[in-house]
Amino acid sequence: EAKKMNINAELITADDSARLMEFDALFIRQTTAVNHITYQLSKKAQQADMVVIDDPTSIILCTNKVYLKELLDREKIPCPRSRLVFKTKPLSYEELRDALGTPMVVKVPDGSFSIGVTKVSNQQEYAKTLAELFSRSSILLVQEFLPTYFDWRIGILGGECIYGCKYFMARGHWQIIQHRANGIPRAGGYETIPVNAIPPKVRKLAIKATSLIGKGLYGVDIKIVDEQPIIIEINDNPSIEHGVEDKIMGNELYRIILREFINRLSSRQHK
Repeated sequence: EAKKMNINAELITADDSARLMEFDALFIRQTTAVNHITYQLSKKAQQADMVVIDDPTSIILCTNKVYLKELLDREKIPCPRSRLVFKTKPLSYEELRDALGTPMVVKVPDGSFSIGVTKVSNQQEYAKTLAELFSRSSILLVQEFLPTYFDWRIGILGGECIYGCKYFMARGHWQIIQHRANGIPRAGGYETIPVNAIPPKVRKLAIKATSLIGKGLYGVDIKIVDEQPIIIEINDNPSIEHGVEDKIMGNELYRIILREFINRLSSRQHK
């Protein structure tokens, strides 16, 4: 698609980082983290005034669930009730149960693909989970448990909705991805929905929430609880898999993304 649009696109890896300045734009398609080459390249690209998605601010805000929670709370964006638990002085199970109900979900701030996310239903599970997760982080996020059959995943680029999917929970499990003892994760099914068929309140909430972060490419996970949309997570590097997110739009989805780069490059040249 890039070739058809007169764009010279080249796949580079971390080994090619020294060549970054040869390019006009950078599109990061690897799972991002602040302590990772993805963030370093994003920052370097932004400093060189390249067009970059994901930009460094989006990576910082989206990859840390604590930052994201505080941002959404401050702007009164509907999201699960939650508490922060600090390693130095953790809240008791009883305090959390009274505030959030039971069961509850414990998350490490920088987890992805449902890793570092545990459901706890009693004091013993809570103590075991804290012992395990505090080895990875000194702050944990505990949220109320909101069971649904599926999560919406809304793709937002430049403040516009570009795709929508329903991701269903793994069979007999409470998450989209079930991490099993054999090391082979099991995922639930999906249904790709035309953009104009996504409920307007879901689309609007995704656009409003991502506007607080930036103009990049985001995958917004939303649950419908009592007919109201609630933000579960905002991902700065959403997966776009052939046959899933592009099932309705096909190659037009990739053209939309490429046009965003063209428009941003064009607006910079005309400054």
